[in-house]
Amino acid sequence: MTHLPSVLLPARSRARLLAVAATTVAAVLLTTTGAAAAPAAGPAAGRLAAAPAAVTPTRTAPATSAPLTNLAHLDFLTDTVVPPSQAGHTTYRLAEEPAVGVLWVYADHQADGSYRRVGGGAFDAATNTYGQGAFDADDIARAAVVYLRHWTRYRDAHSLQQARGLLRGLTYLQTATGPHAGDVVLWMQPDGTLTPSATPKELPDPSDSGPSFWLARTVWALGEGYAALRQADPAFAAFLRTRLDLAITALDRDVLTRYGQYRVVDGTRMPAWLVVDGADASSEAVLGLAAAVRAGHRSARPALSKLADGIAAMGRGTADTWPYGAILPSATSQTLWHAWGAQMPAALAEAATVLDRPDLLPPAVADAATFTPRLLTATGPDNGWMPTPVDGSQIAYGADARVQSLLAVGDAAHAPGLRRVAGLAAAWFFGLNRAGTPMYDPATGVTHDGISPTGDVNLNSGAESTIHGLLTMQALDAAPDVAATARAATRLVLRDGQRTVEAESGTPSGGATAAPADPVWTGESQWGGGAFVLVTPGSTVTWSLPAAEQPRLVQAVVDVLPGPGAVSTFSVPAGRIGTVGYGGGGAQGVSPAPGALLPGALRRAVGPSAQDLTAITTRGTGRLDALLVTPVVSALVADGDGHSVALLANGSDRTATRTLTLPRARTVVQAYDRHGRLSAVSTTAGGMVRVAVPAGGFAIVWQ
Repeated sequence: MTHLPSVLLPARSRARLLAVAATTVAAVLLTTTGAAAAPAAGPAAGRLAAAPAAVTPTRTAPATSAPLTNLAHLDFLTDTVVPPSQAGHTTYRLAEEPAVGVLWVYADHQADGSYRRVGGGAFDAATNTYGQGAFDADDIARAAVVYLRHWTRYRDAHSLQQARGLLRGLTYLQTATGPHAGDVVLWMQPDGTLTPSATPKELPDPSDSGPSFWLARTVWALGEGYAALRQADPAFAAFLRTRLDLAITALDRDVLTRYGQYRVVDGTRMPAWLVVDGADASSEAVLGLAAAVRAGHRSARPALSKLADGIAAMGRGTADTWPYGAILPSATSQTLWHAWGAQMPAALAEAATVLDRPDLLPPAVADAATFTPRLLTATGPDNGWMPTPVDGSQIAYGADARVQSLLAVGDAAHAPGLRRVAGLAAAWFFGLNRAGTPMYDPATGVTHDGISPTGDVNLNSGAESTIHGLLTMQALDAAPDVAATARAATRLVLRDGQRTVEAESGTPSGGATAAPADPVWTGESQWGGGAFVLVTPGSTVTWSLPAAEQPRLVQAVVDVLPGPGAVSTFSVPAGRIGTVGYGGGGAQGVSPAPGALLPGALRRAVGPSAQDLTAITTRGTGRLDALLVTPVVSALVADGDGHSVALLANGSDRTATRTLTLPRARTVVQAYDRHGRLSAVSTTAGGMVRVAVPAGGFAIVWQ
């Protein structure tokens, strides 16, 4: 369950992700008001492992289904509860069917391989309650989507029953009357009692007092539920449509009244009408609205169109300028991107198709065809680039978002090359990750809760991880070609992409000094390595760059402030490669910090030989955070299942080449431009292949 808008992964989810890590990344989290919050205190922060007895899931996938999707562990997490009478809360046929479907939020791995279901927050054995609750709307909504999609594909009666129960539980959590009608209470206790105000405190508080991630996810589930069930169960579908309309009323009341308004964030206009100021949260609402509109619910079109407009406005950058074509998740920061919840490209692709609005596709294509290949060749689906990749933890939520977006954009933009990239993104679940181990088990349906920056695997398997692992498996079962790529790329052979050189790792002289960042979290981004170098007129900093296979592009991440500022000139022995300024930033506006940590590109590439890079500063002082050093053509190479697969990404504004040596004889190369369109196809008979990659585009090499 992830619930804070558009910042870092919430403390509770983050703590569980790193529960078995030998080391953790220091990160300062942000509350929904923009104030700094303390990091989680330890592995068990936010919950206590006290719950019903451990059980090992045993249900296998139906014989008629494809082999990857296995609902056993999700079934294990589901439960039913008979809630007491609570004002403003009811659901479909509650009097006739008093039990509603719910979902345990966590599952802790036990020494014998079984799992123990766990709630969120401190557990009080005397009252059998948690500080937060046992079940939450976020996960109930997304689990309902999994069951709905399974029923739609296989007509599996069990999945229909599960989906129906969870949708009834979800609509019980939705507030049906009063000034906040349509909003959603997040937490429920084991006995069905609602917890509008959780401990630790979450915003909004009470949780149904305004827009939220859980409202967006409720819209997602209700939209897909209406679309899937309108013929099979018209009466229940009509109820879901009524509740969807109630949720849209809440969006109209609290979010979409600001449609067309913008706010300034460090000199950049950002849309003011996104759910909790997040393109990430809004994207999940768009998925549900698009499903409903496709199913004939025309009155959902205005909300769909408005939210899609806001998401599209968050697309930024080019292959060589931050954020490299990505759609940013937060409308209060132009320097932060995270993989979790980043379903913005998928949402735009769905909206563009349903609304017949091709103008929504370009930012989605840029995210899929330019940014995502850069991400995959650099690190994979990290939880935080801010703008350096300071949070290298990875979870299923982030990996799945890349897969879903690549597939949706590939279909909408008629760019089939994105399907191969989707296969490489999905390979994260089968071992193509920094832990080098499968994160999903088709035999049990378990998806592990994440990988730490040092490669430690959290063996727990809570609701969110299980859900997003299954959403990817469902996508792969529907796309055998994509699944084949994912299963053929399970072992990492080479990852040669963007690397971070911390500024403080260089040698300063002439007045330049390294200093700790206090605080590390700026309010909208984070200092890499927890420090920076203060540069002054006449000072120098020198870094030793090792030899590499490729010429390298260098970007200097600096604190860009309004007004005049210092200028650093960067040189290598062969000559000057560019300058970066620390001034000229825009007005702060609603940004939490007066400056912005932004990468400034140095226009000449650095050769592949080992050499020193020196920055000489003039005209004032400035704070230098890091260098981003990226091969002109980055590479990800993997193998498995008798095949080798490579992804090449061109981070420059002109066609560039890279030579690969692969183990097998016959090689097929497909090159794609920055729009994801096929540019060239070639076949070679040897293991060495020279690939020309279009500007800002990518290539797939297959053996």
